[in-house]
Amino acid sequence: MLKNGLHFNPARLDHDLINRDKPELYRSIYPYKKIGRMPFDDNFVLPRFPKELFITDTTFRDGQQARPPYTVKQMGDIFDLLHKLGGHSGLIRQSEFFLYSDKDKRAVELCQSKDYRFPEVTAWIRANTEDLKLVKSMGIKETGMLTSVSDYHIYMKLGKDRKTAMRDYLTVVEQALADGIRPRCHFEDITRADIYGFCIPFARQLMSLSRQSGIPVKIRLCDTMGFGVPYPGAALPRSVGKIVRAFTDEASVPGEWLEWHGHNDFHKALINTTTAWIYGCSGANGTLLGFGERTGNAPIEALIIEYISLTGDDDAAITQTISEIGSYFSRELDYAIPHNYPFVGRDFNTTSAGIHVDGLLKNEEIYNIFDTKHILNKPVPITITDKSGKAGIAYWINTALNLEGTRKVDKRHPAVGKIYKRIMESYARGRTTKFSYDEMHAIVARFMPELFSSSFDHLKKLAQSIATKIVTKLAQSPAITSLDRDVAAQHMTAFLEEYPFIQYLYLIDTKGFPITWQVAHPEDQELYRSKLGPDHDFSGRDWFKGPMSSGKFCVTDFYRSYLSGKLCLTVSTPVSDQEDEIRAILGADIRFEELVKIQQSIENDEKEQELD
Repeated sequence: MLKNGLHFNPARLDHDLINRDKPELYRSIYPYKKIGRMPFDDNFVLPRFPKELFITDTTFRDGQQARPPYTVKQMGDIFDLLHKLGGHSGLIRQSEFFLYSDKDKRAVELCQSKDYRFPEVTAWIRANTEDLKLVKSMGIKETGMLTSVSDYHIYMKLGKDRKTAMRDYLTVVEQALADGIRPRCHFEDITRADIYGFCIPFARQLMSLSRQSGIPVKIRLCDTMGFGVPYPGAALPRSVGKIVRAFTDEASVPGEWLEWHGHNDFHKALINTTTAWIYGCSGANGTLLGFGERTGNAPIEALIIEYISLTGDDDAAITQTISEIGSYFSRELDYAIPHNYPFVGRDFNTTSAGIHVDGLLKNEEIYNIFDTKHILNKPVPITITDKSGKAGIAYWINTALNLEGTRKVDKRHPAVGKIYKRIMESYARGRTTKFSYDEMHAIVARFMPELFSSSFDHLKKLAQSIATKIVTKLAQSPAITSLDRDVAAQHMTAFLEEYPFIQYLYLIDTKGFPITWQVAHPEDQELYRSKLGPDHDFSGRDWFKGPMSSGKFCVTDFYRSYLSGKLCLTVSTPVSDQEDEIRAILGADIRFEELVKIQQSIENDEKEQELD
C-alpha cells in the first residue's frame, strides 16, 4: 500500500505462482478468429508520476529487425545523434545492442570507444548462461534478457510450464548478478500474460535477488503485440496503467527500474508508452522514427516532445537534432520518410491555407503547432498559388532546397521571374488549385537546373566511391607495387574480369610511359595497340598530372573516349613504395554505359562489403 496519496486499487495479499496444467490464453479477450476485446472492470487507478522520466533506445536491436541491417559506421553515426539529441542530459539513458556477430561486436566497441556517459551501451541476449558470457566478455554492465511471461510463449513456444520457466529465468539472473552484471528482464508479451498468477510472483523473486546482491534487477514490460490500452477503467491484462501499478505496488519494483516497450500494431505505441510514464514507469523504450518489428515501436523523437510537454524541461533535449536524424535516414539510409510524418516529414508543418509570404510572416502561429524553425530547425513551408508573388517563389525555393547563405535565391533572380510567369500563365488558363511540391520541384528544376544533382553527378559519385576502394586496393597489391610488367599484367587481367565496367587499365611510370596496360574487351586490343602503342607519352594528361603532383586519388569528368567512342571517366591513383615515394600511376577508364547497367548490382555489393 502507498504511504500517502489516494490508492483505489488495494494491494493483493496473494502473490504465489499459479502453475497451470494448460495455458491461460484469455480466449474471452483474444478469440483470434475475431478482433480482440477490451474488458473493463470499473476499477480506476489514479495517475502517479515516478520520481524521474527517461528514454531508452532499441534502434539497434528491435529497430534493426524491421529494415536492412545498419553498417558499423552507420550505427556509430546514429549513436552520436542519440547522444546529441538527449544523451548529454541523460534523458536518453541507454541503447541496447545485439552481440552475436562480429559486426555486432565491432559496433559495440565503436560506441563504447566514444566514452559517452549517456546513452549507456547495454546488451540484449536470450536467457541462457552461454549468451551471458558474451556480455561479460564485452565489458558491458547491463543486459536485457528475454524472459517471456505469457502462456502463449511459455507453453506453446518454449514447451515448458510456468514453474520451470521461472526457475530457468532465475538461474540466468543469479549468474548475471554473480558476474556483477545488472539484469534487465524483458517480460515478453505481458498484455497476454497472467499478471497475478505469474508476472508478479516472478517480479517479487527478482526483487528478492536484488536485495540479496545489492544490484538492481530491472524489468522491461514488453507489449509485444500492441494489445495494451491507455483507457481508465480498462481491466488486466490489457490496461497499461494497472500493469505498471501492479509492479510498483504489488511487487515493490521501483519505478526507475521499470521500462515500457510498446508495439504499434493498434496505433497505440506512443500513447501507451506515455501512459506508462504517467502511472509510475520511469523508462520509455523506443526507436528512432519508430522502426521496429512488424508495425514498429514508440518513436524516440515523439517521446522527446512528450517528455518536454509533460515536464516543461526544454533543455533536456537538443530538439533540432530531430531534423538532423530525419535528414540522415533519408540521405544515408535511402529511407523515404512519409511527407506528412510528424516532426521530420517534408510537409509535416505545411499549411494548405494558401497564405503567401506576407501572410505567413503575420500569421505563422495560427497555422503552426509551435515555432518549428526554432525548435526543429524546420521553417514553415508555403504552398504556391497565384497570390504568392516572386517573394513567395524565392522563399519556397530556399526552404524546399535548404539553401543557406550565398546559395539563397533572391526574388530578383531572372529564373524566379520565369517561374513566376509560368505559374501565372497556368492560373490565367483557369487553374484553381495550389501547386504541389512535386510540381514546383519540376518547374524549379527546369529553370534552375544548377540547383539540382544530375544523374551524371550521381554516377560520378558512385564511380568515385567504387573506384576509390577497388583501384586503391589494387594499387597497394604486391603484384602492382612490384612494377614487374608480367606479374602486374596478369593481376590486372584478373581484376578486369571481376570489374567489367572498366574498359582500360594501365600502369604508368613516373615519366608518363606505360609499364603495362590491359583492355577489358579482347576485340579492342588491336585498336588500343595501334593508336597508343607501347611508348605512348601520358605525362600531359590531367589524370596523370593530378596524382603525381598531389599524391591523391583523381577522378575526371565524363568524356567521350577517342579510342572506343564510348562515354567514360578516368580514375587514377599513385602507386607508392614502402617509403611513400610515388613509383607509378595506376589509371582506369570506366565506361559509363556499363556502369549504368550494373549500377544497382555494384551498389548492393558496396552495401554487402560495409556489412561484413
